[in-house]
Amino acid sequence: MKRVSVARMWLYGLVAVLALAGCEAKPPPAAERLSGSVVSADGVPIKYEVSGAGEPALVFVHCWTCNRQFWDEQVSYFERYYRVVRLDLAGHGESGKGRKNYTMAAFGADVAAVAEQLGLKQVVLVGHSMGGPVSAEAEKRLGKSRVLGVVGVDTFHTGFPLPKNDKEVAAFVKPFEDDFRGYGEKFMRGMFTPQSDPALINRIGGMVLGSDKTMAVSALKNILAWYRNDAASSFDRLGERLRNINADPLNQGRPLHRSVVLVGGVGHFVAQEKPAEFNRALQAVVTQLVNGTSYR
Repeated sequence: MKRVSVARMWLYGLVAVLALAGCEAKPPPAAERLSGSVVSADGVPIKYEVSGAGEPALVFVHCWTCNRQFWDEQVSYFERYYRVVRLDLAGHGESGKGRKNYTMAAFGADVAAVAEQLGLKQVVLVGHSMGGPVSAEAEKRLGKSRVLGVVGVDTFHTGFPLPKNDKEVAAFVKPFEDDFRGYGEKFMRGMFTPQSDPALINRIGGMVLGSDKTMAVSALKNILAWYRNDAASSFDRLGERLRNINADPLNQGRPLHRSVVLVGGVGHFVAQEKPAEFNRALQAVVTQLVNGTSYR
């Protein structure tokens, strides 16, 4: 039998190691998705979906008049590395619609009920737009020991001019009360850039315009009330556990707060317009929260 040279054996070994390394670098396969429901604090049934494994769990909270499908691109990515949860808030998607007053606190109870049902011990709450205040309210219920952080997506420190008093709130809400579908579509389209994908605009528009008007108007009034009455205390309570990923439609590169990471060239629907870039930003933020890294 011919003897194999030491150099050749070393080369074969190197090739084998590199091959194994390449296999390990591949992302794990997609996780199985399971759905369930839980009763919120006021008795409204809440639909949720869970997949993946590992801590912290990432809980995705959708915005006003949308539903859990809003987060498709994020679930597909993050379920390979974390336990991922998404839900339909009351009055949205497949969840119950019997609530009389759609407050941010009541929506927060929806999120907390799902987290309790699943026994989540370490959580990062990710909320887009209205989902930001909802996540802050959920954190109140779940507590600092369980919630590593809240990630607001184009909701806090955006520069969007909010109504400052009852008169301005009434003027802001009235067009939705008078013509929800007509004005709602105009309002929704104004949240995109001229370069936005028409298919995405139509998809989001279908969610918004397909929602219940009574719920939508109630929730809108309560969003504005939360920003006036509860935002400041929530910011103080959360401190550096509050992080933000916001839109930078004009690529100005000027965040309004040190906690803000900007995604350029997109409108309000950051995670849907540039999912890959958003996912990278969120991954970095989650890593910072897990490691206790300051943004200062």
